[in-house]
Amino acid sequence: MRRFTLILLGLSTIALAGCAKKGPLPSPPLLPKFVYVTNASGVGSVSAYTINAATGALTPVVGSPFAAGSSSPSGSSSPWGVAVDPTGKFAYVANYDSTNISAYTINAATGALTPVAGSPFAAGRYPEGVAVDPTGKFAYAANYGSHNVSAYAINAATGALTPVAGSPFAAGRFPGEVAVDPTGKYAYVTDGNSTNVSAYTVNAATGVLTPVAGSPFAAGRFPGGVAVNPTGKFVYAVNFGDNNVSAYAINATTGALTPVAGSPFAAGHGPEGMAVDPTGKFAYVTNAGARNVSAYIINAATGALTPVKGSPFAAGSQPWGVAVGPTGKFAYVTNEQSGNVSAYTINATTGALTPVAGSPFAAGTNPSGVAVGT
Repeated sequence: MRRFTLILLGLSTIALAGCAKKGPLPSPPLLPKFVYVTNASGVGSVSAYTINAATGALTPVVGSPFAAGSSSPSGSSSPWGVAVDPTGKFAYVANYDSTNISAYTINAATGALTPVAGSPFAAGRYPEGVAVDPTGKFAYAANYGSHNVSAYAINAATGALTPVAGSPFAAGRFPGEVAVDPTGKYAYVTDGNSTNVSAYTVNAATGVLTPVAGSPFAAGRFPGGVAVNPTGKFVYAVNFGDNNVSAYAINATTGALTPVAGSPFAAGHGPEGMAVDPTGKFAYVTNAGARNVSAYIINAATGALTPVKGSPFAAGSQPWGVAVGPTGKFAYVTNEQSGNVSAYTINATTGALTPVAGSPFAAGTNPSGVAVGT
């Protein structure tokens, strides 16, 4: 089970009063946005792209791909999960085979990645998913092989990682993905072989994880991708073994999960990745065995999922990671067996996906996780 994040910014218009010269002002330059994709096979690397803010098309960053991890006995680092901090300054990659986390500074002008001093940082066995909390203070990695979660404090100046006191924290069997709610109060981890979701409260000062009362909460078989909606009201976990999605309401006071009426909701064959758009209106699930993406409308009151008209939408071979940017204009899907990235525009009214011109865009071998920074 593996996964993702993205960030896009809108442009503001500028009006000037009292100008002697009339006529339209020149448009401000479009600020570049960057997509990062982990290439899991072989030595392992991270492909970086600049996003065309108008069309969503991807152009490789100069110097891409960038090395990830350190060589394991098998000769592979196998980077899987990737996350970008909320400021867009740092990127973090979970290296499955080399049991560590690569940390990078992001060049704000070019999107190029430079390893942080001391990187890579030790993790548990076979880290898969990685997430950064919304304050940018803490990072979390789900360690598939050691059945726990590594927690780190992030140095705001350098991006370096320091283990949080008490880390790693126990999870279920084979945890794969981790997500932090938008308030930073709770974290959720899918336990792939325990058929459940572990829930934790996050100590805002230290980053320490404490199990929520009643945790873990039942899910389907082999839960993988996990996402929290932007209001912090709902959690979604894809069940790879049952071809569906478990939906939960979050208790705002305790972080406990209650199944949404009608859950689980049908997906395609072998669902893997999960993302919710920034408005909380739509959700997207990659179906690794069906070569497509399921799209849903989210009921804002109940969290229930209703298929978007035209769903599922075609993707490449074995689509894996998916992410939607904060503007909600574009979605990106990694196609693990096709070695590329599918890009889509999102219909703001219906949630339907339309391929971006030039899509899919070439990546490395077995692209998996996807994230975006500014």
